[in-house]
Amino acid sequence: MKIKVIKIGGKLIENNTILASLCDHLSTLGEAFVLVHGGGVMGSQLATKLGVEVKMHEGRRITDAATLEIAVMAYAGLANKRVVAALQARGVNACGLSGCDMAVVKSHRRPVKDIDWGFVGDVDEVNADVLSLLLDNGAIPVVSPITFSPAGELLNTNADSVASAVAMGLASKYDVELVFTLDKAGVLLDVNDDSSVIPTITPALYADLRSKEQIHSGMIPKIDNAYKTIEAGVGSVRITSPNNLTGGTVVVK
Repeated sequence: MKIKVIKIGGKLIENNTILASLCDHLSTLGEAFVLVHGGGVMGSQLATKLGVEVKMHEGRRITDAATLEIAVMAYAGLANKRVVAALQARGVNACGLSGCDMAVVKSHRRPVKDIDWGFVGDVDEVNADVLSLLLDNGAIPVVSPITFSPAGELLNTNADSVASAVAMGLASKYDVELVFTLDKAGVLLDVNDDSSVIPTITPALYADLRSKEQIHSGMIPKIDNAYKTIEAGVGSVRITSPNNLTGGTVVVK
């Protein structure tokens, strides 16, 4: 059985028009999928309303106790249920989960080194049996990145990391494609030209493009991470726009 694990950002959920368009695409996908979503924009907006300072380091959120409460409310609450409701309205039997529901994603609190990240979790284990139980019975898991530790702590976890871990966890049961959505049509040869999408990236092509500095900066860690998931058993990784979930760039062995 083929499935997709699709990661979407919080910006898509915040915009009702974009969310509706995305859910239209998902409802006609024609195969089972797991949706993993962020919610950072919604969390920041809620923090501002509640007078809680948003603390960031190198683009990543520091999660103190107050921020954790906001993250749980925004990600596992409003963001998750917005997506579930939009999918249900289109006939998709979506089931909203956080990582702590049925022990779907177990994590540990990130150790303090140069930065104290607070209640930020790094993934240890994905309960693929729970997700496959839902998938095999026609339900579509919609997973927010609120995970839990063995001590019972709620932890705010990077949604990209959760999506990768979920894909790797399901790879022993299904033919899995991991899909990362972004605001470009795919991996571009020319960042200013949306028509310059590279349809397929192999290890040899990736090495060549890097040597010519045609792939650089933020795209390098995305593709490096793609190859880590492929080495762990995921069939392929697709990097694409949320408007074209079967297009964009496919990273393969």
